[in-house]
Parts: sequence; structure tokens; C-alpha cells
Amino acid sequence: MSSSGHGHTPAAWTGVIISFIGFCVAGAFIVLGSVPGFWAGMVLIGAGAVVGGLMRAAGLGQEPKRAGKAPAPQAQPQEG
Repeated sequence: MSSSGHGHTPAAWTGVIISFIGFCVAGAFIVLGSVPGFWAGMVLIGAGAVVGGLMRAAGLGQEPKRAGKAPAPQAQPQEG
């Protein structure tokens, strides 16, 4: 799994870090009982997704894998 490079890009790291901070903010304000603070955290979560997407569009993300044609099955000689 680690050889695939999944998520090892600046766009992925930035988006996840911003979203994680948003989860922490929203969670803290739930405990404190502040509805506006909770929604500020939710906005940060969405901002993380937007920033990660924009960075990917700017070329800082992983290249999409192109679906290639599967190789045609080759006949195997029979021993016998």
C-alpha cells in the first residue's frame, strides 16, 4: 500500500491538516456549547476540501491514473 503513493502530495496533506483543525475547532465548541464556533469549525472542514482541490488543480496533487486496456490473454501451450 505504501508504494502506491496514495495521499503523499502537498495538496492532500494541506487539505487534511485544514480539515483536521476544523474537526478540532468544531469539537471544542460543541463541548463549550457555542453554536457559532461549531459552524466555524464546519466551515474550516469545507475549506480544507476546497483548498486541497484547488491545489490539486494547480498541479500539486497526484496525477490521475489512466485506465489502460488490459492485455489480451495469450494462449499457453499445453504439455502432454
